Amino acid sequence: MHDVVSRRLRVHHLVGEPFESAVQSVGWFGAVQSQDYPGAKWALGQRTRGAVDGDLDAAFDRGDILRTHVMRPTWHFVLPRDIRWIQELTSPRVMAGLAGRQRALELDARTIARAADLFGEALAGGKLMTRAELGEVLTAAGIAVEGQRLPHLIAAAEHANVITSGPRRGKQFTYALLAERSPKALTLHPEEALKRLTITYFRSHGPAQLKDFAWWSGLTIQEIRKGVHLAGTELQQEQIDGSDFWSGADDAGRGRAAGAAHLLPNFDEFTVAYRDRGALLDPNIPFDGAFFAYYRDASPMGGILSAVVTIGGRVRGSWSRVLAPGLVRIDVRALAPLSGGETEAVRRAAARLGRFHSARVELRLR
Repeated sequence: MHDVVSRRLRVHHLVGEPFESAVQSVGWFGAVQSQDYPGAKWALGQRTRGAVDGDLDAAFDRGDILRTHVMRPTWHFVLPRDIRWIQELTSPRVMAGLAGRQRALELDARTIARAADLFGEALAGGKLMTRAELGEVLTAAGIAVEGQRLPHLIAAAEHANVITSGPRRGKQFTYALLAERSPKALTLHPEEALKRLTITYFRSHGPAQLKDFAWWSGLTIQEIRKGVHLAGTELQQEQIDGSDFWSGADDAGRGRAAGAAHLLPNFDEFTVAYRDRGALLDPNIPFDGAFFAYYRDASPMGGILSAVVTIGGRVRGSWSRVLAPGLVRIDVRALAPLSGGETEAVRRAAARLGRFHSARVELRLR
């Protein structure tokens, strides 16, 4: 499976030519998981030429990139042009999956629709509101917002394409009307949307399996098979270790990334976007879940969603960072001793993170 991760490194633009902008990066992937906002910025930064942290904040605040609940669902960066058609394609299954939880919270269809209308009225005319302020709008209208009711009502309005992210207010995130934040958002015929998302996923994440795309998108295998059929010659199929994989038709095949090291953030697309993450494991190095923040005894692969050190696309340890004025302290814990060349590759990866934060680096390897 080493060839799989090498090829993925290339289509993820973790090796080879970087993107020229964060907008280009998000557009390539279609959606980039961003529940950890600082980590998601670094995910884009590693793939974008000369990117620094403040530039990504500025792009987000301008609305070049939006952040909303979509697909699985969780927070994702998406482009303004793509947000409407992706939501229209994937949200019906999301909302169906949330129906039981909504009933438990006593959120019926009428209440959900009324909340969305209230949000629309409150935000009209370019107004921006934090989550707490949206809660005050509902409270004033007699809609209870205790517990998980408010986040579910906000998420429902996101999935209905009523609201989306606005610029930050200090350290707080705000919401805006999607129609005002993204007036040129595309609306596609369902089959065209399915075809486009299918091509986008396998082009930017392949080689990958149908179940990987199902996990990433929330679509059914039946829908995905139809998407692959609609994609036609824009995708290619191959067998790897007895399983069927798909990738973009222009995928050149074998990658060259044996010595490349990366400090991947929590929920990086390279790790989170696959149901089967087995290719990330080095068969010669035992996986120790105690190294990883998201380790769960019942699902040791869950640890791979943590901040991980990869070499040649394989998980070789965990890392963390602490920011201080003009300084970033990076602590790396390796699953097994690193060779001299591997250590130097990790130092180069740490230096990239330092440039991203415009800060000096102190690296601790253990």
